[in-house]
Amino acid sequence: MEGDDVVMAAPESTEADLDDMKRRLKEMEDEAAALREMQAKVEKEMGSVQDPASAATSQANREEVDSRSIFVGNVDYSCTPEEVQQHFQSCGTVNRVTIRTDKYGQPKGYAYVEFLEAEAVQEALLLNESELHGRQLKVTAKRTNIPGMKQYRPRRSNPFMQPRDPFMAPYFFSPYGYGKVPRLRMATRYSPYY
Repeated sequence: MEGDDVVMAAPESTEADLDDMKRRLKEMEDEAAALREMQAKVEKEMGSVQDPASAATSQANREEVDSRSIFVGNVDYSCTPEEVQQHFQSCGTVNRVTIRTDKYGQPKGYAYVEFLEAEAVQEALLLNESELHGRQLKVTAKRTNIPGMKQYRPRRSNPFMQPRDPFMAPYFFSPYGYGKVPRLRMATRYSPYY
């Protein structure tokens, strides 16, 4: 074994393996690029990447769609979107019917109907108080929801509550609501004869 030289020659299959690895690497890079493109498309549709210009156009688009839509209240729980569409078909071409449901999939009792033309909304408002499945429908124009713009509702005054004098010191008022001076109760034992 001392005189034998070991020759380390590269096998012929090494070049084929190298080409195969390059081809697989190219396929993985193409697949990664396709995934990035799909992710960008989904983010664009979902609106997670919002610049002010796209937000303004989406708000304008939403207002335009809402001007072609109506709110339908008191919809029967067994009613299908197709039946609601047939009910409002005489007003104009119905683009979409949305019956809102709760988290268990049960209908909430109201729907939104979107038309192709804005003029159909005025025709649909004439169907207010019409009947569908034996229930009287409430039809109004759909309002545009503006996020973060909740209407301020002040607390209603209680007619049975005594007015407080704002200049009186707060330590005169009892936290129990018995009047100006807290009334102390004696510890009593139970007696069935009182």
